Amino acid sequence: MQVSFSLSKWQVFAWLIGICLSAPLAFLIFESLQGDSEVFTHLWNTVLWDYTFNTLLLILGVIALSCVIALPLGWLTAYCQFPGRKVFEWALMLPLAMPTYIIAYIYTDLFDYAGPVQVTLREWFGWHSPDDYWFFDIRTLPGAIVMIALVLYPYLYLIFKTALREQSFKLVQASQLMGMSPLQSFFKVSLPLARGAIVAALALISMETMADFATVHYFAVSTLTTAVYDTWLGYYSLTAAAKISGIMLLFLFVSLMLERLSRKNDTLHERQSSVNETALYQLQGKSAWGATAYCVLILMIAFVLPVSILGGYAIDYFDEAWNSQFFLYAWQSLKVSLWVSAIAILFSVLVVFYQRIGKGKRKSVPGRFASTGYALPGTVLAIAVLLPLTLLDTKLNEWFAETSVEPGLLLSGSLFAMVFAYVVRFYAIAHGAVEASYVRISPSLDMASQSMGKGFFQTLTLVHFPLLRRGILTAALLVFIECMKELPAALLLRPFNFETLATHVFQYVSDEQLELASVSALFIVLVGLIPLYFVNRSMEQHN
Repeated sequence: MQVSFSLSKWQVFAWLIGICLSAPLAFLIFESLQGDSEVFTHLWNTVLWDYTFNTLLLILGVIALSCVIALPLGWLTAYCQFPGRKVFEWALMLPLAMPTYIIAYIYTDLFDYAGPVQVTLREWFGWHSPDDYWFFDIRTLPGAIVMIALVLYPYLYLIFKTALREQSFKLVQASQLMGMSPLQSFFKVSLPLARGAIVAALALISMETMADFATVHYFAVSTLTTAVYDTWLGYYSLTAAAKISGIMLLFLFVSLMLERLSRKNDTLHERQSSVNETALYQLQGKSAWGATAYCVLILMIAFVLPVSILGGYAIDYFDEAWNSQFFLYAWQSLKVSLWVSAIAILFSVLVVFYQRIGKGKRKSVPGRFASTGYALPGTVLAIAVLLPLTLLDTKLNEWFAETSVEPGLLLSGSLFAMVFAYVVRFYAIAHGAVEASYVRISPSLDMASQSMGKGFFQTLTLVHFPLLRRGILTAALLVFIECMKELPAALLLRPFNFETLATHVFQYVSDEQLELASVSALFIVLVGLIPLYFVNRSMEQHN
């Protein structure tokens, strides 16, 4: 059918969005390849290797512990019948709602020398000083590994469980007929078939681990993430921070390459059409209650106990925590999150719409460019955003130098930098959700709209938008929640005297006074539960 409308304006919109949102990464790569920096040379010759080694140990430790926790949980809930299985299927995802620095503070408060655990032990056994007994120090690298793994293991649990559900039960039943025990079937059938999904989950966990700033900073564990933060705020060297960020980009690139290589030769020949309500293994007696006990233990440690303690803080310190500051910071967080959600949705609709109506292989390139920021850790993203905005501020001030107007840090020192960084990072979430919704809209509707004389804009507003409402709402909600929880980028980019709930809570955590911000922390956790509810509902509808 001959269409008289030009695609040029949609191409312009899509490519402008792709270029603008990928510009920080391009500037970061360019800056990291520039000439030597005295600060970076000093760090390279002194502590940078230790920071890199600690980062590797942290990533490997979190990956290993996540496997120990999540793989048995995924296998039990996917293939076994035991008391409480239906509840644990969704409840084991709840730790994702806990910011790592909150759970780190709570367990530090529990296990420190002045904490209730050690105080109780000294009372029981008559110990009087640290010389009388040994107790582990939680504020170490191993402690950080445990804290981060307790929050991130649900990624592997959810992806592995889903992969097992999509495998044909006949393969596992065949292994049973061949005389394999459940344990042998787990290692020889389930794990090899789910290898691609496991590696993809571990790549995601490794990126989230490397992006973690608050926990390692609170535990005084020096990693590349804290190095970027300290280099910028301590040495005021944007170039050195960019070079360290370049090292982190190499880690991210390796993680993504390993994930893609793991899927390269994977082919699923037979897929489970629906979830089999009859479990493969009917656990009885000690085995059944052992499985229940293991699920209860993980859920208690990772979610129930921290939330209970946080709730106790909120009750005990309600008068101090429920104050005007809470409402101010909640409003500021809400305002930024709403702006970012609206901008991300608008951009993603424009880009995905161009992908739908455009022609040629390059129509998906703007969307890929625009989505590059999601893999960047918050500290790295902040440096990447500061580079182009600082350059623009410098040019603006030079341009206005001959006039009486002094713009100052119009972009890099205002709320614009923070909002822009959030859009760069979380655009990929909106793009994915909107793109998934567009797949369900039949192309015949577009042709019918055009045959009725409607242009592309009218097709978008009158046909697509009503059908995209649920996907847009989901995308906006996910972006909103991520903005509410974002910490590292907010710490580096927020204007003076501007706090969000995340930065407000972190300041109190750093001062060992989480109790005074307990209402704010509990609010962040409760907000984080919203996307988990929708994920669970979506899984139930597909089952």
